Amino acid sequence: MAGHSKWANIQHRKKAQDAKRGKLFTRLIKEIVVAAKAGGSDLDANASLRTAVDKAKSQSVPKDAIERAVKRGAGELDGSDYEEIRYEGYGPAGVAVIVDCLSDNRNRTVSDVRHAFSKAGGNLGQSGSVSYLFASVGVLLYSPEHDEDTIMEAALEAGAEDVIVDEDGSIEVLTAAEDYVAVKQAMIEAGLEPEDSELTMRASLNSALDVDDAQKVLRLVDLLESSDDVQDVYFNADIPEEAYEAEG
Repeated sequence: MAGHSKWANIQHRKKAQDAKRGKLFTRLIKEIVVAAKAGGSDLDANASLRTAVDKAKSQSVPKDAIERAVKRGAGELDGSDYEEIRYEGYGPAGVAVIVDCLSDNRNRTVSDVRHAFSKAGGNLGQSGSVSYLFASVGVLLYSPEHDEDTIMEAALEAGAEDVIVDEDGSIEVLTAAEDYVAVKQAMIEAGLEPEDSELTMRASLNSALDVDDAQKVLRLVDLLESSDDVQDVYFNADIPEEAYEAEG
């Protein structure tokens, strides 16, 4: 996914997350609950839970809130029962969009998602309408100051699938979804902790958008993320840095 300024885009995204930190905490806690429910409370035996906990820690979610979420998911505390739901559709400029949700009220969630697509000039599609364009991958991101050869050698030794150097000099280490936790841990042990890392849905091919269309896509993302039920939004477009700057 080499293209526009990856490093700058990550910074813009983090700034937007900071502005919505309360909602971000809610989403991270939900993710922990669902992961613990599906695979138990042992982080060593539940890679999904470890990923969710690491993500929460990286966003400064309080330790006691994380522990309560793990216990709630494992059935040790009472709480809401969340369902994983995925919606697919097309946004402005024909951009393919995937929306992953955790909800205790399916009717409310689909209403929120449909409203966001409609308001932003997009359309909610059928299941499977765009997901074939994406693959689940792990991504570790390193700032432009890192040495490409050092990262590449360590990443391939750790079992990564690919290393990409973006136009701005930032470096992306790509892993299979099932290898993400192991590769990330190996890189940290090698003294190469990533500045940003995640399990994500990555498109096989991205569309280059002009600033106007990119801002329309970002508006759709903002509308979707305003719902407490929406966990992640993925799309197959390169967003120019100017669109983030104009938006914020």
